[in-house]
Amino acid sequence: MKMKLAEIAKAIGAENNIEQWKDVEITSVAFDSRQLDSGALFIPLQGAQDGHQYVESAFANGAVATLWASDHDVTVADDQPILVVDDPLESLQELSKYYLHKINPIVVAVTGSNGKTTTKDMTASILSTQLNVTKTHANFNNEIGVPVTLLNMESSTEVVVVEMGMDRPGQLDFLSKLVSPDFAVITMIGEAHIEFFGTRDKIADAKMEITHGLKEDGTFIFNGDEPLLQERAADVEQHEITFGRQLTDNFYATSVKQHEASIDFKVNEWPDEEFTIPMVGEYNVNNALAAIAVGKQLHITPAHIKKALKNVELTENRAEWIEGAQGEHILSDVYNSNPTAAKQVLKTVEELPTSGKRIAVLGDMLELGDASARLHASLAGNIDADKIEEVYLVGPEMKNLQNELENNGYPASAIHHYSTDELDQLVADLQATINAEDLVLLKASHGIHLEKVLAKLTTK
Repeated sequence: MKMKLAEIAKAIGAENNIEQWKDVEITSVAFDSRQLDSGALFIPLQGAQDGHQYVESAFANGAVATLWASDHDVTVADDQPILVVDDPLESLQELSKYYLHKINPIVVAVTGSNGKTTTKDMTASILSTQLNVTKTHANFNNEIGVPVTLLNMESSTEVVVVEMGMDRPGQLDFLSKLVSPDFAVITMIGEAHIEFFGTRDKIADAKMEITHGLKEDGTFIFNGDEPLLQERAADVEQHEITFGRQLTDNFYATSVKQHEASIDFKVNEWPDEEFTIPMVGEYNVNNALAAIAVGKQLHITPAHIKKALKNVELTENRAEWIEGAQGEHILSDVYNSNPTAAKQVLKTVEELPTSGKRIAVLGDMLELGDASARLHASLAGNIDADKIEEVYLVGPEMKNLQNELENNGYPASAIHHYSTDELDQLVADLQATINAEDLVLLKASHGIHLEKVLAKLTTK
């Protein structure tokens, strides 16, 4: 990003005279006064705290201008550049839309109950082999993060891959219309955020909002094995491409072979080519297929796709293998969790070869509402005592899983439960039982903070 303050003021309709600051150059935007680059435009957002109280800190840390809400008295120095607007968040969104149109890249929008971040990473990796690509940083996937992603594009960007999250109806409608995607991708429908939606049908309705801003000549790419998406796709007028494991899909995988830390597979489109992804879990093959579908539409060659997938850089804490201090193999997936994702990764762990024990450390899955007890208990069907020898559970909702496991005959002596305040005890108990070559799964919603457990298990 590189724009003069005068251009920004015109784009967002700033209400004050900025003649004395019109030539100030903005090279980025930021809403955290502690984390910004020199040359940033600071966006004081209203949340649990009022961002205006951090404007001075932002200037001290390198910001060269700030937005300022018109209902706030101006308290900054006269020589500090400000743009007075009705609502800083709305102005941020308006500016991002202006800049997007100015740069005019191809837009790939990705959502889904599971796999959207991995699919974003894979898609960006594939496209960047032949194109200049910007992608969503970390989980900047909401009404704030998406505009920031757009505004931090370089002017040379040819494709922007935008991850879109949601926790309520209408959110994806807004984000899709903000970015007007050329490609809208839905990875799958699960139970994530079922607290807010009630049923998978309503989750599917909300996910389909990603097509509301899809360009007339755009392409809708979705999981063809999901009946809820197939039904709703009938109402989409744009070109459609499906991926999955069925022969009826446009892109489907064959010859899937899972190894200790990777998966090999072939794709019907190029039956003689073998692709490798550096991760476990067959569910990740579908994420790769979605990315491959986008790559094929943008004329990325199979050779480039193969190289990109094999060397993809994944967002931190997304199902990554880490060696523990005692030589154990830790499959860390501590960033997020929901029933679909937990069942998938448990299945993967049970299938992985190991000369040691398999140990599952599972924390509460958040935002499941009235269905929480039932959905936590449902994981018991994916835990076989002959394959997963020890289970460590964290959080009040995991009591439901403990009860269901015991009802199903899982040895009570192999089930250990902890409150969220007992992570140190959990670590001590794990360290006392873990041996070299054991396989340890860490899976929980981020709010349980199993990353603290991971840090201690890997400290030598």
